[in-house]
Amino acid sequence: MNAIEVHNLTRDFDGLRAVDDISFDVQPGEVFGFLGPNGAGKTTTIRMLTGQLRPTAGVARVMGCDVVTQRDQLKPQIGVVFEVQNIYERLSARDNLLFAARLYGVDRRRVDDVLKQVGLAERARERVKRYSNGMKQRLLIARALLHEPKVLFLDEPTRGLDPNVARDIRAFVAGLARQGVTVFLTTHYMEEADRLSSRVAILHQGKIVALDAPARLKATHGGEQTTLEDVFVALTGSNLRQVFEE
Repeated sequence: MNAIEVHNLTRDFDGLRAVDDISFDVQPGEVFGFLGPNGAGKTTTIRMLTGQLRPTAGVARVMGCDVVTQRDQLKPQIGVVFEVQNIYERLSARDNLLFAARLYGVDRRRVDDVLKQVGLAERARERVKRYSNGMKQRLLIARALLHEPKVLFLDEPTRGLDPNVARDIRAFVAGLARQGVTVFLTTHYMEEADRLSSRVAILHQGKIVALDAPARLKATHGGEQTTLEDVFVALTGSNLRQVFEE
């Protein structure tokens, strides 16, 4: 069974087609990069795959659960880290996770396990408002992993972080995949997607314009010296190039 299966998924907003008839699948334990410019439909897709937004058309299943008709069965299977850091800054990291554990019905002993897993155990009782952005991001990942989901959705997990912290989070994500967690990753950092992803889909104006392993995409669209960023710009940057060429 695929971890994620998407068939002809579409979403309209007031006459605007944000996601346009996309289809793909994601294997268990795969890091799947889902790339695209701002407004391409990435976050809308994540919201549909996590049961937060009903598709206009099409079908999607995550761990065998239909994202529309089986939302209750879907929730225990997934963890989600959105770009916005929605945590309680007046509480400690540990209290944030204890609160989430009660919501998930998770044994409170799991809180200390995930704090160790993300490297926050020594500062677990400190208020989150004193944390750096990198520490807050690790706390968000810890919260998403609290109930041991099979699929983790990460929306721009290293945006705005310094290179050392970003590298640590990338290593952590790679480790999760080795443990069998499926990771659905959106990022604007092409080098990050290239390093982490076994396959990437490039979304442009709501459509998937390329889907393959990064190495094969680079070979197809240029050759040995081509980067994933070169491929991304070639497939999604035509309008911008026209502005500068005129």
